[in-house]
Amino acid sequence: MDGEWVMDMWNPWHGCHMLSPGCQNCYVYRRDRSVGRDAGLVRKTADFDLPLRRGRDGAFKLRGGREVFTCGTSDFFLEDADPWRAQAWRCIAARPDLRFLIITKRIDRFFVMLPDDWGQGYDNVTIGCTCENQDRAAYRLPLFLSAPIRHRCIICEPLLEGIDLRRFLDPSRVEGVAAGGESGDAARVCSHEWILSLRRQCLDAGVPFTFRQTGARYEKDGRIFNVPRPQQLAQARKSGLSTRY
Repeated sequence: MDGEWVMDMWNPWHGCHMLSPGCQNCYVYRRDRSVGRDAGLVRKTADFDLPLRRGRDGAFKLRGGREVFTCGTSDFFLEDADPWRAQAWRCIAARPDLRFLIITKRIDRFFVMLPDDWGQGYDNVTIGCTCENQDRAAYRLPLFLSAPIRHRCIICEPLLEGIDLRRFLDPSRVEGVAAGGESGDAARVCSHEWILSLRRQCLDAGVPFTFRQTGARYEKDGRIFNVPRPQQLAQARKSGLSTRY
C-alpha cells in the first residue's frame, strides 16, 4: 500500500462465521464477546452507505484520495451478505476517487453478486486473499489468481506455519504479500523463520513484502517472546524486513 494514502474504515455489515484455522482466535469474536455481543449474528450496520454520505458542507464524509479498509469486521463475500453486496458494489463504483481494500477468506464466493460492469476488475479495488497455512494457500490461491481482479495481494495473517508461495508469486499479478502473527491472549506462536522464508520468496520473485505485525507470541532463536499489543506493529516496522519496489 502506498504510504501517501490514508486508511479509512468502512464496515457495511458486521459479524461473521468461522471458516478455517485462521479464524480460531478472531479479533471480531473477541471484541464482541467483551461487550456481550454475538459475532456470529450478521447484520447491516448504520454505516452501510458511508461512501455516499455527505456532510453539511456538501462534501463526502469519506474524503477522496484515501484508502478504505472495507468490511474489516466481517467478510465481504460472506453468504449472509449476498442480499446486500450488489448495493455495496454500487457504493464502491460510485467513488472512483477512493481505493477500497477488501480482504477475504472466501475467494471461492468471489463471483456471487459480482457487478455486470466488473470486467477485469474495478481500478479502485484491491482484493486481498488470506491464507494462513499451506493447505489454505493451495486451495484459495489458484482460485484467486484465476479470477478477474485488477489489483490483488496475498495476506498471510495470522501466519500459523511456514508457507511456500513460490508458484503463486507472479509480480505481474500479485502486487504484494503481507504477513504477521496473531494477537490476543490465546495467540498461537509465529516464527521468525516463517517470516524470513516468505520475505526471501518475495525478494526472489520481485514482489513487495510487508511484515505487518509480530503477533502476541513471537518465536526467534529458540525463544518465545510475549509482545505487548502496542508493540506488535512497531516491532515489525523496526525489523526492517518489509520491502518495496
